[in-house]
Amino acid sequence: MELAYYSDYAVRLVNTEEPARGQDSLTSVDAVRELFGANQSAARRATDADVTRFRSVRGRLRAVFEAADGGDETLAVDLLNSLLLEFPVSPQISGHDHRDDDGSPLWHMHLADHPSNATAGFAAIAAMGLAFHLTEYGVDRLGLCEAAPCRNVYLDTSTNRSRRYCSDRCATRANVAAYRARKRLEADRSASTGRSAESTQRPTANGER
Repeated sequence: MELAYYSDYAVRLVNTEEPARGQDSLTSVDAVRELFGANQSAARRATDADVTRFRSVRGRLRAVFEAADGGDETLAVDLLNSLLLEFPVSPQISGHDHRDDDGSPLWHMHLADHPSNATAGFAAIAAMGLAFHLTEYGVDRLGLCEAAPCRNVYLDTSTNRSRRYCSDRCATRANVAAYRARKRLEADRSASTGRSAESTQRPTANGER
């Protein structure tokens, strides 16, 4: 399993909540289990108690993204390090379920967790995946969507560090909003120019212009 896959754990968890819209999809144990994706064995460990635990970890992961987006690299790293210390993992070389055409194992890095509960296992993988992404690509690759009111998080993997939105949908919405704002501004300027021209042409009291 590639380490890039692990970093997506953090994104999936943080984006279960949209604070600006007052929406939160992390409300049941089934929602917790869905976050594990194909990792069904880990998902089966989840209980109702993990809903509250997941929300706590979610807030701490969002704080990492917010610090990074705000340009405070030291704070982002400190917050992430605290998660790594609290939820450790054991890196291992694995080849299970991955074979090449000759049947030989395709060796890859695997993050083995030893959790006391489902939250600890998920948090360990999410924090380590995010740490790998941060150290590989830089703190500025952790972003918050700029399409108001969306504040979903994303990992910027663009070649020129140009990503600003969490999805194509938000990018399109932001571009449409910007276009409409420009059109309104142009219309206001045109109307203002027209009123100014009319004022200068208005006759004075003695009939002069």
